[in-house]
Amino acid sequence: MSGHSGRFRRWLSRAPGRSAFPGATPAGSGTGDRQDERPTGAGGPKHIRPSLATHSVAREVFLLQLVLVVLLVAAAVVAIVVQAQRDTMTDARHRTLAAAESFAHSWGLQEALNSDNPTAKLQPLAEAARKASGVDALIVYKLDGITLTHSDPRQIGKHVIGPYADAARGKPFTRTFEGALGLSVISAAPVKDSSGKVIAIVAAPVTVEKVQKSVNQQLPIFLGTAVGALALAGGGAGLLSRRLRRQTHGLGPAEMTRMYEHHDAVLHAVREGVLILGHDGRLLLANDEARRLLDLPADAEGRHIGDLELDHRTAELLASDRIATDEVHLAQDRLLAVNKRSTTPYGAHQGSVVTLRDTTELRWLSGRAEVARERLRLLYDAGVRIGSTLNVERTTEELAQVAVPRFADIVTVELLDPVLKGEEPAVAGAELCRTAIAGLAPDHPLYPVGELIRFVPGTPAAGVDQVRSMVEPDLAGSSAWRSQDPERAQRILDHGVHSLAVVPLRARGVVLGLVDFWRSRPSPPFDDEDLSFAEELAGRAAVGIDNARRYTRERTMAMTLQRSLMPRGLPDQDALEVAHRYLPAQAGVGGDWFDVIPLPGARVALVIGDVVGHGLHAAATMGRLRIAVHNFSALDLSPDELLGHLDELVTHIDVQDEDAKEGPAITGATCLYVVYDSVSGRVTAATAGHLPPAVAHPDGRVEFLHSPVSPPLGLGTGLPFETAELSLPEGSRLVLYTDGLVENRSRDLDAGLEALRAALAGPDRTPEDTCATVMQSLLPARSADDVALLVARTRRLDPAHVAEWDVPRDPAAVGPVRNACVSQLADWGLQHIAYGAELILSELITNAVRYGAEPIHVRLLHTRGTLISEVSDGSSTSPHIRQAKDTDEDGRGLFLVAQFAEQWGTRYSPRGKTIWAAQAIGPDALPSEEEPWEDLLSRWEDGEGR
Repeated sequence: MSGHSGRFRRWLSRAPGRSAFPGATPAGSGTGDRQDERPTGAGGPKHIRPSLATHSVAREVFLLQLVLVVLLVAAAVVAIVVQAQRDTMTDARHRTLAAAESFAHSWGLQEALNSDNPTAKLQPLAEAARKASGVDALIVYKLDGITLTHSDPRQIGKHVIGPYADAARGKPFTRTFEGALGLSVISAAPVKDSSGKVIAIVAAPVTVEKVQKSVNQQLPIFLGTAVGALALAGGGAGLLSRRLRRQTHGLGPAEMTRMYEHHDAVLHAVREGVLILGHDGRLLLANDEARRLLDLPADAEGRHIGDLELDHRTAELLASDRIATDEVHLAQDRLLAVNKRSTTPYGAHQGSVVTLRDTTELRWLSGRAEVARERLRLLYDAGVRIGSTLNVERTTEELAQVAVPRFADIVTVELLDPVLKGEEPAVAGAELCRTAIAGLAPDHPLYPVGELIRFVPGTPAAGVDQVRSMVEPDLAGSSAWRSQDPERAQRILDHGVHSLAVVPLRARGVVLGLVDFWRSRPSPPFDDEDLSFAEELAGRAAVGIDNARRYTRERTMAMTLQRSLMPRGLPDQDALEVAHRYLPAQAGVGGDWFDVIPLPGARVALVIGDVVGHGLHAAATMGRLRIAVHNFSALDLSPDELLGHLDELVTHIDVQDEDAKEGPAITGATCLYVVYDSVSGRVTAATAGHLPPAVAHPDGRVEFLHSPVSPPLGLGTGLPFETAELSLPEGSRLVLYTDGLVENRSRDLDAGLEALRAALAGPDRTPEDTCATVMQSLLPARSADDVALLVARTRRLDPAHVAEWDVPRDPAAVGPVRNACVSQLADWGLQHIAYGAELILSELITNAVRYGAEPIHVRLLHTRGTLISEVSDGSSTSPHIRQAKDTDEDGRGLFLVAQFAEQWGTRYSPRGKTIWAAQAIGPDALPSEEEPWEDLLSRWEDGEGR
């Protein structure tokens, strides 16, 4: 069966377009289809119908019928074959059972079974009976299962295996199982003696293969019948498909659906009238738009054009054979553009197609489109112009200017007062400040810019946090608007203003203020469409205003932070006359900073630095560096050592910031540290990637103190910093600056340094005048970087206020030096602090002689408000205060020094160390001679001096 059905499927699956029936004409070749088979380019129309090879309705119906026939025929063949097989199996069961029972009841069977050689007697009888009954074997065996007869002599004497229990109990049965002959249908019958006892069993098998051969012999008849039925049904389906194809012109379902949809769209959806006219002047079809434009009656289709009461000129055109292109015809109050074409080239029916277009509405739509284009252009211009700066007030001015006069005659903008300060808008009190006006002369009657406005409850702008966009088409008739300020409202109306649109400026769901659009005569009043556009315009402006507000807030915070971190005033010192300038960049707060730090020994440190970047991070980084420099300078380190410690600190902070992922590292900071000694007039400078300081000599000469090149802070190179030294005459000016002063986009560094040299050259000037001249000469109009400038004019300490002694390392030399110091204090008029100075010098000189190394040197410096006592020696050990025990004989000297001195400390030099102590020389300097040192020691032991 499977082989026949496979050949049948292959026979059905021949190439498309070729008939499956010998001698049949292929579909699509009939005379009715000749028009479809005309070649393209033969002068016929381009819409040639698709052939049967395409998915036309006819082909789909034919395939559907053919599939149904094949399925039905296949099902019938399968059913017949199954039924034949079932009948043959039933016949085999009956035949085997009859053969078995007949042989089991045959005469003489019991006698043969009881003989000495049952097989010899029964085998011929069994073979004769087998051939007569048509079974494959007659098997006789006793109850012990030994075969007595078999069609295969080799099986005689063997033990039978099979389900023969029912026969042994005296009950015949039929089964299908695998026996000696293969899969067989076997029937078994018992052989009983005269007493009814089963003494043997007779089995008659027929192999299933023999049964199947019987069925297969009937298959050709079945298949032949099926092929005949299939051919007959296929031929009928082909004829039906051919006729259907002629009726549908070979169109597929999608094409037919699309044609119907197009037809329906033409009738109902298009905004252009369509008429189809017959050759006799009758109206065949009119779509909805044509009915509306021509005001046709409901029963117009089928009637003659002359009976439709159309305009005479229009009816004449429609009834004639003349072709028309965009002819203008009057239809009631409409101007129609009429086009007419013949349908003859495109179909068998002669007639014409007319299209109607309402040019009146087109003109109206054209005007609307022009307004829409102008609005879009205005929105584009608003996006470009509004928010060009991060200034709140300037952004509101840009909003007002862009809307006048293209949308409104007058525009006013009011913002909540906290918004102007960069704060979050607070609506409590609803107090607004007018920030912008456009479109009116200076003597306008509206609230002026800068005035705070508190709206009266019930007016359109009352409740700013809940106000919604609204339109007042007629202000003269709006009592709510007039109640805000009746006198001012009347003056506004007298100026010709007649319509108002109020829109809240809303960003992130928060109201920032209001924008008012006003129109005066002869402009038309605002409508709902104008309000929608005003909301779009205000929404875009609100984003720019909110960005400017947040920028103002962040800039204010950064400026506040920077002002708190920058020096608020210069410390009082005698070594330098200092002036400074700081100018933040246009882009925001930067990281430039400077400082002036007094040092012991009539010295002053000048520091200037620059942190790369702008904003809060740069300002905070600057503060960290400034505090670190202050802390390191308290250790009285040399400039190169101080920068080395600062570089290690910056590297450590960088690592911490990177590990904590707290933002960008501060690598890129530079620093210049300069120490000026007013006693020697010597300047020592070290730089970490910063520009060199400029030195303006009293004679007008300018030079740059170039230190050895060192990398910026935080790079972790491990390279040491080096210093540069220079002796300056009194009156020289040290100028420290950042790169924003000398370098910008229009000027390179070398040109900037030369410009700085030129600005500093010339006659001597004060530091303040120098700062003014430099800033005026070098600063650009809009600086992209912040600028820091520090100018210091040097002073020298009067040599008469300096006293020095060399001390031999001998305890006996302490007294003479101490007495000489006391004598020098008397010459300076400092007898009131001589007692404390004597104790300090005695302790420091004694410690140097006892614990230090030569050379030992003593120096007294008399400055304007301080006496500085210095004792230097060649060792590097530093003393420190400790708590002396009751049994200790020493350990209390430094406590006395700390009590009598305002400050004391140690600084190191390449030749050893210097211990210094500073005393105030004012009249209230304490402790004095009246407070004996025993009382001071008792205070120390009681814990007051710790």
